Parts: sequence; C-alpha cells; structure tokens
Amino acid sequence: MVELRSLFVACVLAACSSSSTPDASPSPDAGTPADDGGVVDPGDSGSSVDGGGGEAGATTIVRIAATNTTSGNQSTYEPAESLRLFQGLHPDIVLLQEFKYQTDTDPEIRAFVDTAFGASYSYYREATVTTGDIPNGIVSRYPIVESGSWDDPRVDNRGFAWAKIAIPDVPHPLWAVSMHLLTTSGVDRNGEAMALVAKINEVVPAGDYLVIGGDFNTDRRDESCITTLSQVVVTADPYPDDGAGNENTNAPRTKAYDWLLADSDLNAHATPLVIGARSFAAGLVFDSRIYQPLTDVAPIQMADSDAVNMQHMPVVRAFAIPH
Repeated sequence: MVELRSLFVACVLAACSSSSTPDASPSPDAGTPADDGGVVDPGDSGSSVDGGGGEAGATTIVRIAATNTTSGNQSTYEPAESLRLFQGLHPDIVLLQEFKYQTDTDPEIRAFVDTAFGASYSYYREATVTTGDIPNGIVSRYPIVESGSWDDPRVDNRGFAWAKIAIPDVPHPLWAVSMHLLTTSGVDRNGEAMALVAKINEVVPAGDYLVIGGDFNTDRRDESCITTLSQVVVTADPYPDDGAGNENTNAPRTKAYDWLLADSDLNAHATPLVIGARSFAAGLVFDSRIYQPLTDVAPIQMADSDAVNMQHMPVVRAFAIPH
C-alpha cells in the first residue's frame, strides 16, 4: 500500500487531478454507534452545491475547520465563547482537539454537537479512560460511515482520531484525521508524524480524499514532523491567514501551532473560503479580535478569541469537491 499510495501521489502531482475511482459506498455500519466511545448520528448534505445534482461540472463546497478552542477554567468547549465560534463559522467538518464537555457522557457530548453545530451532525470522539485524557474527535455535517482511533506511540492520553465520511454525490470518501502532537520536543512530534504516515499508507486507499489537522504545537513551519507529513499531505504554502497576513494561530499570534492539510488530490480542489463579502484565498485563521465585520459571523463577539485560557485560533479552509 505504501508503494501504491506513493505512486498515486506522484501521478496526481504531475496531472493536478485525481484519476482513481475507488468504491465510495457507505459501510454496513453507517449510523451505528462508533467504536472507542464515539456516537454516530447520520447527518444531512446541506453544504453549497454549484451546478446541481448530477450535472456535469457540479461540485460540493465543503468547509473544513481544525480547532483546539477550549476555554474557561476547566479548558472545555462548554463556555459560550467556544460555542459561539462554531455557531458563527458554520463548518461542515471539524477536527477537534481536547474534545471535552461537562462530564463527557454521551448525552452531554450529543447536546454539545446539537448546540454548536446542529442536530443533524454526526460525530466521533475518542474514549476517555482517566480525567487527564484530552481526546480528539471529528464532527461532520455528512454521515460518518467508519471511525476509530489509531495509536499515538508517544502519548497515552489521546490518539489519532479518524473518520471516513461519505459526502453525497461525491464518488470518493473523505478521511478526516484529528491530531494533537506533543509539546515536549520536535523529536517526539516527528515520531508521532512517522507513526501517522505509516498508518495512513496502510489503511487509507490512495484514491480516497484525506485531510489531517489539529494542534501540532510546531514552533516553525519547517519542523521535521511537517517534512514527514509531506509524504501524505501537501504542506507547502500558501497557508491560511487572518485576512491581515498573519498566519500564526496561537493566542499571541506568534507561532503556527495549528494546521489543516489535505492530500494532493483533495488539495487540487481547494477553493477560496467565502464569508459574507470577504474571500480568503488560502483559508482563514479566525481571530474575533480583528475580524470585520462580525455581523457576517454572528453570534461571535469581538472578545471571544480572547476568552480565558483560549490558546488557539480556528483554522478554516474550503474545497470545491467534484461530483
């Protein structure tokens, strides 16, 4: 599978388009409880469609976000500031880190998803074992047909949460991976990246779409973990920014901690992110303290990105995926 995926990526880079046609049929367990503690509720297909139905040239615009935007004294998604960010940005697929809410029961997590995104959204969340766990997860407007957690060999309180997502009318499934790399050292982060690349090459079919993202804790764009991840996703610029040219995602806006990366066939369908009258060519690092006009992202308030213990900004990109 490694050689096949590597050959496929090379072909895509040369042709700038996807040519494989794998089976994108939903799995038999679609709509059943996900493994490792998550819950799947089939969602609808409510994102924008350009061209309509089966018409030639039709695409589905999919807005994807990576967020480690917990806040408050317990660093959860419970405070209003964290909830408003999701409500105002309207992502179709979200890769969450530190996915904690109240006491983390399934009904409470379901209530969070309903409030922040909508009752039709699906989700997968890694199971927690101790109170120190900080699970990753995925929330999706579209049905999650398979999901789980791959082992992160460098840490024991979270893994690599993944979900295989069926987007209506799109012939290739999309695999989303939510990840949270260590703060300890670049060596540790590269070890985590190597483990993830090996698992992707083993499991994800070369012709399927892939997006990975989350809190990488990277001090620089050229860290070794990013070079390693470039084997399976596009890591080169341009990068999302805040509309004023700042690509950094930590609270002081000095480091690029958070990433949202697509494989070459999905990246070929990247499209500007449009919010109201504004367009962001490479995507958006959303900072409510500087974003204007906030009326386009209601109910977000100016101080939301400055909430107590909020250490990261959301990263949002858009893809026009062909039918």
